[in-house]
Amino acid sequence: MGNVGLLFVGAVLFMNGLMLLGKVDARAAAVFNLFVGGLQVLTPTYLIIVANGNPRLIMLASGIFLFGFTYLYVGIGLLIGLDSTGVGYYSLFVAIVACGYSFVSFRLVNDKPFGVIWLYWAFLWFLFFLLLGLKMEALTTYVGWVTAIEGWVTGVIPAFLLLTGYWVAPNYNETAIALGAFGVLVFGALWFVLRHREHGRPSPEYGAAGAPTGSPG
Repeated sequence: MGNVGLLFVGAVLFMNGLMLLGKVDARAAAVFNLFVGGLQVLTPTYLIIVANGNPRLIMLASGIFLFGFTYLYVGIGLLIGLDSTGVGYYSLFVAIVACGYSFVSFRLVNDKPFGVIWLYWAFLWFLFFLLLGLKMEALTTYVGWVTAIEGWVTGVIPAFLLLTGYWVAPNYNETAIALGAFGVLVFGALWFVLRHREHGRPSPEYGAAGAPTGSPG
């Protein structure tokens, strides 16, 4: 059941990334956030109920709430026009807690690929904090691309492999290394490309289309 939820986490991250890139209307994305947020609250609730008090299963299910509440918060905020600061600072909380879940995956569960995936999520939610909490709007395009990419790398692809039985233990070390290398290289290169493009873009001449007009004094 959790793997099905992970599939749709990938979908909503992809959708939200496209929204940040200006490809999807915010109110349309809000509805899908509510769908996935509701799923990601009901799923861990069910998993905790059927865990029969098993602390390890409860701990693993508890992390899903972090994302469910994020998507509900985002969806409601977009629909009724809430300021994004609350989501931003909640995202900082998620980023910090995600580091703890990464440690759990590495040391207690021995699932190294998901240890890396939790670090992906910690990085992404920290970016949400910078963008939405601190209003660093210059990061919008970068955060949009990272969000869309993580939708596939941390959601859709792992969920599909888990659902089809191809996520197997003998490949855990190689998968973790590949995920880590991909994240560092792709997100580092993306940052360099976007910063270089922005800095290389000529400033509009005074009085040209898109530039301020009137007296500069």
